[in-house]
Amino acid sequence: MKPRLYALFSIAAILEILVATLLFQAPLLSAAMTFLGLNGLIVLILSYWHHSPRQVTNSSLKNNDEDEMEKYNANGIFDSTLQIAHQTLPVLRGGLNATSAKKTADIIMNIAEVPGIAITNREQVLTFLGVGCEYHQPGTKIKTEATKEVIATGQMKVVQTPQGLCCPSYHEGCNCPLKAAVIVPLKCREEVVGALKLYQVKEGAFSQHFVRLAVGLAELLSLQVELAELDRQRQLLTEAKLEALNAQINPHFFFNTLNTIISFSRTDPERARKLLIRLAGMFRQTLNRHGSLTTLRDELECVNTYVSLEKARFGERFQYIQDVPSSLLEYRIPVLSLQPLVENSINHGLLPKEEPGWVKISARLAANELHLRVSDNGVGIPQNKIPL
Repeated sequence: MKPRLYALFSIAAILEILVATLLFQAPLLSAAMTFLGLNGLIVLILSYWHHSPRQVTNSSLKNNDEDEMEKYNANGIFDSTLQIAHQTLPVLRGGLNATSAKKTADIIMNIAEVPGIAITNREQVLTFLGVGCEYHQPGTKIKTEATKEVIATGQMKVVQTPQGLCCPSYHEGCNCPLKAAVIVPLKCREEVVGALKLYQVKEGAFSQHFVRLAVGLAELLSLQVELAELDRQRQLLTEAKLEALNAQINPHFFFNTLNTIISFSRTDPERARKLLIRLAGMFRQTLNRHGSLTTLRDELECVNTYVSLEKARFGERFQYIQDVPSSLLEYRIPVLSLQPLVENSINHGLLPKEEPGWVKISARLAANELHLRVSDNGVGIPQNKIPL
């Protein structure tokens, strides 16, 4: 199949997957497929470019060496970029740092077989691989003026001589074998966060395929860094919402429970003391929770404490039933996934009833998935409040 036709079929397949996931309204699946789909589109666009060579405005790029063209032919570039996209996808999920940069450079070096590669942030070298000298050590400040210029302007730079790199070590008699480089900015939301540098060991013009490889890889890495940042912010937002929910365990419940304890302090001081200990324990549990997950055991303890305090207020108005096998207690679930549901059942389902009712938590394992259910025999939701 001809390359362009292959690219068109592939793009159609990727778009079909993206549309399907969005139509099914599966946010996590949609996000994952969008991540893969965008990477795939970049790879396919690169493939189209390489199968349709064009003149490069820089006149020095016209003198392409036949061996270079052989090495970076269109099919090779497509395969290499596809492999790099696939392998760097999980690596950069945590963002751009020294560890992810080192792994990414390893992948590019092994697949693209460039003489030297460096990845930087805005201030220092995160990783360097290939032939070179001690001046390229990770963790050191960026020394080459060419790299500083790319980071400052956000524009790529093709450097064909050691003098063009403007490395201060060159004037100190350094024998570094790296003579030329393509330097491309890495961006996140249009802001430059670093640079990707692909080196060569000889001076002179680069093949247009080599330049396109550098630009394509930088675009690919920038996209993955940006998606990693979006994912990090989404996680922070989720944690912030959970912390806010944690912090607002119903203030009405808190003050009503205090009033109950005060009334018991006159008639039954010992019971008032126990209730006060339970209330303090419940809020201690809430404040000590960190992260978005907890064990089913801990969540049920929170529910048990809440129910015992509510029963102190309402006596035999409701019964609490817990049907949870002990083998499931260590499964991890989202924080505060049960207590608010039980609270709603009591306040809106059972208390409006004239006769006593019950609220029940049940747990089952089906197809290796934990199924939790909160049910009650309360008054239910009025038909006029149920959305159609």
